Amino acid sequence: MTTPRTLTAPLDALVIGGGAAGLAGAITLARSRRSVLVVDGGAPRNAPADGVHALLALDGIAPADLVARGREEVARYGGDVVTAEVSDAAIEGDGFAVTLGDGTVVRARRLLVATGAVDVLPEIPGLAEHWGRSVVHCPYCHGWEVRDQPIGVIASHPMFTHQALLFRQLSSDVVVFTHGVDPTPEQRAQLLARGIGLVEDGVSAIRAEAGAVTGVELADGRVVPRSVLTVQSVLRPRIESLTGLGLTVAENPMGTFVPTTDIGGRSEVPGVWLAGNVTEPAAQVGASAAAGTMAGAQINADLVMAETAAAVAAM
Repeated sequence: MTTPRTLTAPLDALVIGGGAAGLAGAITLARSRRSVLVVDGGAPRNAPADGVHALLALDGIAPADLVARGREEVARYGGDVVTAEVSDAAIEGDGFAVTLGDGTVVRARRLLVATGAVDVLPEIPGLAEHWGRSVVHCPYCHGWEVRDQPIGVIASHPMFTHQALLFRQLSSDVVVFTHGVDPTPEQRAQLLARGIGLVEDGVSAIRAEAGAVTGVELADGRVVPRSVLTVQSVLRPRIESLTGLGLTVAENPMGTFVPTTDIGGRSEVPGVWLAGNVTEPAAQVGASAAAGTMAGAQINADLVMAETAAAVAAM
């Protein structure tokens, strides 16, 4: 694996983030014979999960194995991947200068930002420790694995009803626990109609044994047995080190602010594309990979047109 210090600048493309979106974009660029480097901090959002589900032909693959395969494929086509943090990114002429944590500066003509997002959970004792295992958020990622179990829904986000109804498809034993969000009359009617329980006594802690959730402790000390909990996290896009790019952000329906793009991933900053959870919080692994592939193709096409225009001007 090559380090950034040995690469000849500028690269055709620098990919920031080496999850499904970033690696898929890098493979597309490398297969188009572009010089491409992936810089990844090594902290994928889905690391706590046992497996990636609803991913065609790879259902159940461990997140680390998926990343390892993706890195091998990038290398197969001549791309490079390094494990490093990005500390700063800036526009430099008609390209970009990205500073890594060790001070190395990597220059590139185009950027693909696929840094993902961080799940911000309600501050309930015992909740975060089981995130990705017996505390889940996505019925399509984890639902089959928790089917028919007693499921508890923590109502800490206005979208809790959406989660409750989707998990009700997977289990007949679903109970909503209010935690900062009170159901509207319409939501109460929906829960009642679908046979979903409602507990409004307040959540004080999550009970667990042998590394797995066993129940929800209420404010009065009572414990309601549950083996699975679901909660809507608030996703914070990982863009703190990219402020120098001047990305435009807007509120997402899921209640967070994310960088805006067009349908192909192009941002409002010329030369910068985004893909995956950094701009689409609801995207699963397959959708993130597809977005990365699309962004990689768009970047290559943009470079082709720029190179063609330069060649015509030089005639």
